[in-house]
Amino acid sequence: MSGLWDAIAGLGDQLAAHVLLSASAIALGIIVALPLAVWASRSPAVSRASLAFASLVQTIPALALLALFFPILLSLRAVFGEGLPTLGFLPALLALALYALLPILRNAVTAQANLDPGVIEAAHGVGMTFRQRLLLVEAPLSAPFIMAGIRTAAVWTIGAATLATTIGQKSLGDPIFAGLQTQNWVLVLAGCIASAGLAILADSLLGTIERGFRERRRGLWLGGLAAVLLGVGAAFFAQFGGEDDDSVVIGAKGFSEQYILARLIGQRLEGEGFAVEYRDGLGSAVAHSAAASGEIDVYVDYTGTIWTNQMKRTDNPPREQMYREIAQWEEANTGMEVLGRLGFENAYGLAMSREAATFGEFNSIADVAQRGQAMVIGGDPEFFERPEWIAVRDAYGLRFAGQRNFSPTFMYNALQSGEADIIGAYTSDGRIVADRLVILDDPRGAFPNYDAVLLLSPQAAEDEALKAALLPLIDAIDVEAMREANYSVDREEEKLSFDEAARLLAERAGL
Repeated sequence: MSGLWDAIAGLGDQLAAHVLLSASAIALGIIVALPLAVWASRSPAVSRASLAFASLVQTIPALALLALFFPILLSLRAVFGEGLPTLGFLPALLALALYALLPILRNAVTAQANLDPGVIEAAHGVGMTFRQRLLLVEAPLSAPFIMAGIRTAAVWTIGAATLATTIGQKSLGDPIFAGLQTQNWVLVLAGCIASAGLAILADSLLGTIERGFRERRRGLWLGGLAAVLLGVGAAFFAQFGGEDDDSVVIGAKGFSEQYILARLIGQRLEGEGFAVEYRDGLGSAVAHSAAASGEIDVYVDYTGTIWTNQMKRTDNPPREQMYREIAQWEEANTGMEVLGRLGFENAYGLAMSREAATFGEFNSIADVAQRGQAMVIGGDPEFFERPEWIAVRDAYGLRFAGQRNFSPTFMYNALQSGEADIIGAYTSDGRIVADRLVILDDPRGAFPNYDAVLLLSPQAAEDEALKAALLPLIDAIDVEAMREANYSVDREEEKLSFDEAARLLAERAGL
């Protein structure tokens, strides 16, 4: 139990960021919803259109809505310039504000529509202007109902804000996603408790304001509002009081190896006097675009991923040729620098349990193509959409009875429990050895090479001190050391944190 409270106590930065993001999104939702509600109360057409739009937004899953703002903002850079942020706070703010819009707008429109006509007529009769009627009559009568909508929006927004982790915004989703990745349920529970507690507290404070409006008790709603503003102000100070604007931003995709390597890079840079921050849980395409646009400064990618996903190449040249062409392509097309290879390969491969492979005499992917039609294949959420999988599937004519998506951690559990018969595994994962898995041969060479490479954004590539601090990582990590580090955070007992695993990896690599 002490471990849980320690984990909760260590969430100060994530909690402050979560409060700021949620409060900003709710405030923006209010700023948009209230004038729109006034307009809608005077125009049935505007009312129908605005409520239909807000309802439509609610049908889009919050995760998808957050992700969609990345390409939208990226395209808007042509209008607003390269300084427009495409990851982190801005896309999360816009997406969550849209998500908060419906309950505020619906309650405000309903409150306006149900005002006593006699009161409005009396206001007309005494000669009140539109502004006077709105501020002195309609607003006080509608305020309790609008606050009820704001309370609903607050709870929704605080919950949905945990998903902002996936687009590089720090939030209480950080421990939840990290915990899910490594099956560290203490971290997951800590994030959930903190998020739920924040939602309950916000609902209580906003409920105080609502009650103050309903009972016409000025001191009550002013006190609730003061408490809300005090909390947001404290979060703002915690986030920006003394923050270093020159931090090196380190990106990481959403699996254990990436979290560990990001911390290894961060520890290395901190040792050289750099301030660092992390953007974790990014998808492959988002991470690459973010580095190319300068949203992140450095991250680890894999040659096969860049070759197929970014360069759209379908051939499979020798390892050295692929690396040289990738480095040249990045410099010419994105301005990024491939600083070098870390020394190990983390390739995709089709894996089975040793027992199943031996019993069915499956030695290669070709054997699966011939006799594996009754199998169920599992993969991570992006595996089946990647060009590599499509190339392998078509090269061998693979057909399966079922296809299932799992998070990288649960993918291995699915293989053990029989939920999947074969999975798209990572060859540097420690669970391959620990779970006694077999990586099937690829006789047709359909999977490309996946050497881990260190990429620098165009801006970071010009920083010679930064490059000098990172150069010792090049060719320093072998696959056995990486597997050991990966397994240290993925095993069920005596798990290490990502920081501890990074220090273990540094020690093994002699850094």
